[in-house]
Amino acid sequence: MNSRKEVIEEAESFDQEVKEKDFKGRIDIRDLPLVTIDGETARDFDDAVYAEQKKDSWRLVVAIADVSNYVKETSKLNESAIERGNSVYFPRRVIPMLPEALSNGLCSLNPNVDRLCMVCDMTFDLNGDITKYKFYPSVMNSKARLTYTIVDKILNKNDQVLKKEYEKSYNDLVNLQNLFKLLSKKREKRGAIDFDSTETSIVFNDKGKIDFIKPIYRNEAHRIIEECMLSANVCAANYLLDNPGDGIYRNHETPSEEKLTNLRDFLLDFGLTLGGGSEPTVKDYGEILKKIANRPDAHLLQTVLLRSMQQAAYSSKNLGHFGLAYSAYTHFTSPIRRYPDLMVHRAIKSQLDGKNPKIKNIEAIALHCSTTERTADDATRDVESWLKCYFMQDKVGQSFWGTVAGVTGFGLFMELDDIYIEGLLHVTELGNDYFTYDKARHAMVGEKTNLTYRLGDRLEIKVIRVDLDSIKIDLGLIGSQKKPSKKFKKSFIRAEKSKKKIKRRKKK
Repeated sequence: MNSRKEVIEEAESFDQEVKEKDFKGRIDIRDLPLVTIDGETARDFDDAVYAEQKKDSWRLVVAIADVSNYVKETSKLNESAIERGNSVYFPRRVIPMLPEALSNGLCSLNPNVDRLCMVCDMTFDLNGDITKYKFYPSVMNSKARLTYTIVDKILNKNDQVLKKEYEKSYNDLVNLQNLFKLLSKKREKRGAIDFDSTETSIVFNDKGKIDFIKPIYRNEAHRIIEECMLSANVCAANYLLDNPGDGIYRNHETPSEEKLTNLRDFLLDFGLTLGGGSEPTVKDYGEILKKIANRPDAHLLQTVLLRSMQQAAYSSKNLGHFGLAYSAYTHFTSPIRRYPDLMVHRAIKSQLDGKNPKIKNIEAIALHCSTTERTADDATRDVESWLKCYFMQDKVGQSFWGTVAGVTGFGLFMELDDIYIEGLLHVTELGNDYFTYDKARHAMVGEKTNLTYRLGDRLEIKVIRVDLDSIKIDLGLIGSQKKPSKKFKKSFIRAEKSKKKIKRRKKK
């Protein structure tokens, strides 16, 4: 394996500016008013977008950094990129898949500089269906570096200062918003699952210590970019399928039989049934999500629905994407931070050149990338858990209200209100009884008292121990389950009636 120094030297050996000689064989779209839209702290911009409305159609251009122009299959850069598989994002630090000279420099679609890119140029009809698309290598020049917050303020909060500052992009942003609304309706009709999960961000003070932890809310600008990327990824998957040669796909298989059985048993307790028999579709999941949207226990039920599903993975075989309701899907839009996207770029380029791309050990690489993705997620969670433990050190003895976020054989994982931190309420802290774990019901049940603690229950707890070495926060129980609201009681009564009806139908 090459040393990191050699890899960095190779990355820094390129000219740090795109030259005229690099334009050969590329379509020049530098006049197109493409913009990037990312988070405030982002430094590697790998996608830019532009939309325009025509008489009876829409055009969407998604330009993606052409990493494959610099990272060749025989290079030290490629060997290092395969080993890493993806970038890893920690609070306050990123470990990039590629050296910063490329990830934040030559490959990043920074504003007002020429950059090489791969373009997915799509046409939609007025129903939101893709009628045609094409891929081509190009050279572009981003006209603005926008953030999700800025775009949302311009489009939805009528921020006059920002409107004036970005007036050259305003009409293009409105076009993106209108196309998004069309595609969003199409997504709903398709039945794609849209889980409303809450992510958190750790905010540090000037001394590098945690100031507070806040939830991250996705605004419409996030969803606009998401729909643009989904469209390009679907076109990339279809292009790979329609042309000879190897390709790599992002698969999300249907839930397993065991998980479906457990899910149905759990939902029955809430007066709910999942349609579709032994092979439910994503629309069946969507129907459940609609039914529970306004229930006080919606978060609990959504969590169980999410946990019933398989993990997405990479493969050389197309198996479709259950959650997104696509028959074929891949990753094309983030080659700076994901190796599979780089492989897809190479395959598409090869096919554009009339070649039949063959990738050595493709299935082994796909499996490796699935593994490194999960390893990166685990590492990020471990670092965040340690930081949260550090934050909680001076809160031993304090009491909080929290929600049961996970149930295991050894206790309950509690998410504490307002600070978005999890701790363990060990089974020995649940009371003077012998508690058994009911996996199907996501519950701990007292043998003598039948006292039940389950996912979503509200409990008052106190912090009794914080261990930085083992990264654990131990909790003790103060109060019993919080009294349900009137809204919850009504929901519970409806669920009980529905449950009885379902059981009667089953007997018949």
